[in-house]
Amino acid sequence: MAFAPGADDRLSVRALGALNSVVARVYHNLRSDTPCLIPAVGPAILVCNHTSSLDPVLVQAPCTRRITWMMAREYYDIKAMTWLFKMVDAIPVDRNGRDSTALRAALRVLKTGGVLGIFPEGRIETKRELLPFHEGAATLALKTGVNVYPAFLDGTQRNKEMLAAFIERNQTRIA
Repeated sequence: MAFAPGADDRLSVRALGALNSVVARVYHNLRSDTPCLIPAVGPAILVCNHTSSLDPVLVQAPCTRRITWMMAREYYDIKAMTWLFKMVDAIPVDRNGRDSTALRAALRVLKTGGVLGIFPEGRIETKRELLPFHEGAATLALKTGVNVYPAFLDGTQRNKEMLAAFIERNQTRIA
């Protein structure tokens, strides 16, 4: 998958998108049950259940537009990975309360016509049931009038440590 022309002109981000698609589809055997319904232009909020640290890679693969993900600050601040998260413009979120800096960054993504990715459960689910949703995605949608597009992931990536989810091959499905 290469991002739509003009979506992000940085060669590094376009190359990363192509690599992401190969890793997700070939190595992790991602199968898409439905096409990505996010419109080709304009702001959108994508919400998805959260099954593993691999989720942003898997959700991004079938989308032709780059998704700017909100992510827990404790993962964003892992020294060996921060460079990557900065390159893809991930938005770190402090999970200990309302994070106005992250909210402003999310609103900027939507105001500039971008796609914002949110895991409304706020953490990785360890069982097959959805966790209660936090209100952030709904608040952003109500505040901006931007449409929300749901996605659902399932597969063998569940219940693996962060590194294992990336290294071990998986059988995954997205709808």
